[in-house]
Amino acid sequence: QVQLVESGGGLVQPGGALRLSCAASGRIFGIYDMAWYRQAPGKQRELVAAITRGGATNYTDSVKGRFTISRDNTKKTVYLQMENLKPEDTAVYYCNADVVRLDWGASRNYWGQGTQVTVSS
Repeated sequence: QVQLVESGGGLVQPGGALRLSCAASGRIFGIYDMAWYRQAPGKQRELVAAITRGGATNYTDSVKGRFTISRDNTKKTVYLQMENLKPEDTAVYYCNADVVRLDWGASRNYWGQGTQVTVSS
């Protein structure tokens, strides 16, 4: 019933920028942590950036200074602004969120389907 839908991926040249969005839908009371992960070909999925409900953020070292994660709690949406993209950023990017419903005893973790980001000249 809960869904996370990503958008904004695409093909860009090195040095370019993209803005990813992930909107949560369904009977949701609230969302705790939200995050972006990515998985490059032949590699394990890795955490890119995370943001708490209150707005505290953290980033993997390889994207610090280039990527910015943000969220809009009213819209139940998390964003990832990616600047100065590099070929090594090429991956499928996945949205992740800890979702709360009043009839649950604890939060539950959900994943989006992923959106492809390709950085190539």
